[in-house]
Amino acid sequence: MAGADRVLMSTKELKRVQVIQQALGKKIKQVEAAQVLGLSDRQIRRLVKRVEAEGERGLVHRSQGRCSNRAIDGRIKARILKLYEARYSDFGPTLAAEKLAERNGIAVSDETLRLWLLQAGITHFKRRARRHRRWRERKRHAGQMIQMDGSHHDWLEGRGPACVLMGYIDDATGRVFARFYAYEGTIPAMDSFQRYARRYGLPMSVYLDQHSTYKSTAKPTIEEQLQGLKPMSQFERALGELGVQVLHANSPQAKGRIERLFGTFQDRLIKEMRLAGIQTIDEANRFLQGYLPTYNRRFSVKPVEAVDLHRPSPASRDLEGILCLKAQRVLRNDFTVAYHGKLYQIEEANRAKQVSLEERLDGTLRITHRGKPLRYREIQTRPIRLQEPVEKRTISRASPPSGEHPWRRSLLHNHEEWKESMNEKTGHF
Repeated sequence: MAGADRVLMSTKELKRVQVIQQALGKKIKQVEAAQVLGLSDRQIRRLVKRVEAEGERGLVHRSQGRCSNRAIDGRIKARILKLYEARYSDFGPTLAAEKLAERNGIAVSDETLRLWLLQAGITHFKRRARRHRRWRERKRHAGQMIQMDGSHHDWLEGRGPACVLMGYIDDATGRVFARFYAYEGTIPAMDSFQRYARRYGLPMSVYLDQHSTYKSTAKPTIEEQLQGLKPMSQFERALGELGVQVLHANSPQAKGRIERLFGTFQDRLIKEMRLAGIQTIDEANRFLQGYLPTYNRRFSVKPVEAVDLHRPSPASRDLEGILCLKAQRVLRNDFTVAYHGKLYQIEEANRAKQVSLEERLDGTLRITHRGKPLRYREIQTRPIRLQEPVEKRTISRASPPSGEHPWRRSLLHNHEEWKESMNEKTGHF
């Protein structure tokens, strides 16, 4: 009620006013009024008496303007807002409500907290308007396609070194696998994929972007052009040997599931690690071992088809021999091989012209020929070439000629002749 002569009514109450007035004016019976309003005869008689005694005000609900009996106590609300400001100031309402219940033992719904924050003028958690995009149906089987990418972000918020989160998400189920690395490159990509394969098996395909780690930027060689092949990155080559199809996205929106996952983790995971006091990459990876199963139980979905298309992972020895850096080198006449500025001596005679080098993820080097490993050793000391000192020759610069030099006089004479000819042409004397 606002003012002395104004009554605030809901739409339902305004409808009742009209019907009750018709009943008071004997235009309709009270039984008919009960049928129209969906009330009992007894309730209609009660409303008629209220209108006769109080007028239209009698139809206004008695609890209007009063605090609800189920309202949260003001002291608890003040405590929640104080905790939010002190500990969860950059949390969204959903995550903040979870942490208040988990860490502080205070139960409040996320929507209630959202309204309180809006009333307090805190609006940083509002969602931005997004462009309209067409929805893509999930794959029907687990393991049919996984989306993979690396996320560069200040994951440790300055408490530790910069790091990258290598993330995997199954397109059909939303199941997540992730691990932190110091950088995004071939070694982290291979190591994380090896860990994924050992846990879940080999997927049918991997959907990723066109980062140079995943797609080669080199120009095809003459041999590749003749064979109709395209240059492949080390990661593409390894997945090809494992029989995993590599699909490249043309935009971040095309692989939206992994992008949305990173958006969620950059909000929730960062704050979880902050509360846990994580300061190093090793601590962060140990934290993920306990965090990801809980996350997957809560947010993963059931696939349309129950059949899992992940294939069994090869034996560790075979997997390590594929997920590694491979290169071909010419074997010299003295049975030495040069690789990354180092020289290696092959310690057994063979007729190979080229050998294969495998740089494993653990840092070890393996040299093979036709799949057979070769014994080798690194040559630590190499002969130093003696160079004879070269005498420095001083170049003498000639001094400029004087004004009386014949060369200068000829130039001056030629200039005077040119000037006279120009004056004759232009009429100036």
